[in-house]
Amino acid sequence: MENVQFMTAGQKYLTLRQWKRFLESGLSEEKFTKMLYHHLIQHCDFIAHYSREGFYGTYFSNGDSIVRFLSQFDTTNGVPRSIESHSTHWLAGGNDVSAEYYDINNEMCRVAAKYIPVLITAARVQQKEHDVSLARRLLAKHDVELIKEEVEG
Repeated sequence: MENVQFMTAGQKYLTLRQWKRFLESGLSEEKFTKMLYHHLIQHCDFIAHYSREGFYGTYFSNGDSIVRFLSQFDTTNGVPRSIESHSTHWLAGGNDVSAEYYDINNEMCRVAAKYIPVLITAARVQQKEHDVSLARRLLAKHDVELIKEEVEG
């Protein structure tokens, strides 16, 4: 990795290590560091959402949001687009400033590839549990009982 105006090679490696620890932790808020947050909002084309806590709440509070966030680092179908701007300039083909971070951003995608399948599976399970629980609460609120045959039929 190369030194650039706003990030040394050492800072890039440290951010990459923090990224890996964050993924390994199952996206633990404790492992979502200030340095990682700043890299995501400054060089990966994410909106800040006012603070690290606001960003975390936006992208990691439910399964659907987690899947959406991870899609930005999933290279399975080629160069992934930013989930905010829908462009690829954060990873390739951007301006000179964006290009200074292609090394770390591409490494983030490479590292994420190992964790994305497991994290997405867990996120989908989490979302399903949430959705089913919400559906049950809404049915109960309106005093509606769901009969199994209605679901299967």
